[in-house]
Amino acid sequence: MNQSVGKKNSIHNRDIIFINPPYERIAPGYEFVKHITNQAASLGLLHLAAEVREQGYRPAIIESDIFNLTIAQVAEKVIKKKPAYVGITLFTVGVWGAAEIARKIKQGSPDTVIIVGGPHISSMGQETIQRFKEFDYAVNGEGEKILVELLAALAADTNLMLVPGIIFRKHSFVHVTPGKAINRVLDDLPMPAWDLLPNFPQAYKPAIYDFPRGPVATIAASRGCPFHCKFCDTSTFGDRVRHYSPAKVFAMMQHLHETYGIRHILFVDDLFLASKIRVTELCNKILDSGLKITWSCTARVDTVKPGVLALMKKAGCWEISFGLETGSNALLKKMDKAAEVEKSEQAVNWTAKAGIRTKGLFMLGFPGEDQETIKQTKDFIRRIPMTIMNLTKFTPYPGSPVYRDLYGTNIREDHWEKMNGMNFVWAPEGLSIEELDRQYQEILIAFYNRPKIGFHYIKLTLMYPNHFIRFLRFALGYLYAKIKSLLSGRKGLLVKMDSKL
Repeated sequence: MNQSVGKKNSIHNRDIIFINPPYERIAPGYEFVKHITNQAASLGLLHLAAEVREQGYRPAIIESDIFNLTIAQVAEKVIKKKPAYVGITLFTVGVWGAAEIARKIKQGSPDTVIIVGGPHISSMGQETIQRFKEFDYAVNGEGEKILVELLAALAADTNLMLVPGIIFRKHSFVHVTPGKAINRVLDDLPMPAWDLLPNFPQAYKPAIYDFPRGPVATIAASRGCPFHCKFCDTSTFGDRVRHYSPAKVFAMMQHLHETYGIRHILFVDDLFLASKIRVTELCNKILDSGLKITWSCTARVDTVKPGVLALMKKAGCWEISFGLETGSNALLKKMDKAAEVEKSEQAVNWTAKAGIRTKGLFMLGFPGEDQETIKQTKDFIRRIPMTIMNLTKFTPYPGSPVYRDLYGTNIREDHWEKMNGMNFVWAPEGLSIEELDRQYQEILIAFYNRPKIGFHYIKLTLMYPNHFIRFLRFALGYLYAKIKSLLSGRKGLLVKMDSKL
């Protein structure tokens, strides 16, 4: 990349387009799941757009999947506008699609500078810039402040080595500047640019039954997680928890409610309950204001107590997602989860007693998984008062400790496009991918087939009928997929095997 091109192109052109590229969210054979999955806006892009706008740039956002845009359609939109800059957020599963978009943009608008960031860059940035020549620059870590510094350096044609936390090529060499982008004081960041989203909030729906009434919006009240679970990639936000002040979080909630009619907030923090003091203050602000809004959050099982749960319920908390993972203490230990099944069961019981719904987040296929641990998970799921669950297929994400354990043996780079938590790209010893997929179906069907779960969803549908159409499309799609599998001789197996695995 010739730095003078960036300078030449940005003297009068202040347009920058942020892209959430299309990528495979659903495993082949499970396409019907798209009707009920999360379609929330990319919060990271909203923060980036808000930050550059304060510096005089003209940002726009393209949400590819939400509007069913193909790679060609995304590139066409960008080429038509010919912005000075394009920013693409990279998840591992979306790297190949993002590179193709960048390639097409370069063909139609060669002066446009392509900047990438996101979790994949934070974990494998140098390798990505080396491999994909379509990307000009990468921001390593939290991008708001560093992106502004990078844009200023490109416009002024100054030494890029003075910009911390970036990766770029020069004279066939990849340079990584010292430092990593971390925003220490979140209150200094502007409010996310929700106004730039087309058809917001109507077009942006979370997963089915993950909220009572819409419209819905997402907020991250904090960043970072101090725990080091082996399957988790914390390379973007790090292990130091930083919070917005309760006053700033409440201001965002109030703004969304009054400006866009938002009636439910999804807090997407890694650890919303890291500070009970801040959560207590936020709940009291909601109660004192009389703001009529419901909300959901995530928590570890060792961060909840009956007292704070009762206050959260009173302030509108509707659901808590717990990373329960498995019913096996031995497997939890292998994950470095720092939790026990008994503590998990206690936390779920406390939550149910407070009148808050529990969403259990489980994982199937982690190294060490076997028939016994699967049985323990099934038994655990039957015991606890949980009415919704999310079961992911173990994926060794780049940047996670378990990826470093496995890479170079069973995981290959050409599996990047499958790393979405909906594909088995690896199987523990003694279990095949076909067997894991059968167990995956069995666990979900056994959970949702129970009469009390069925009654819960009938009641929920009657109370909040907005979910019914999405569920119907899902059910018909599942029925069609099962029939098709049986007729093709695959005996109901939905996953489509890849010969490269």
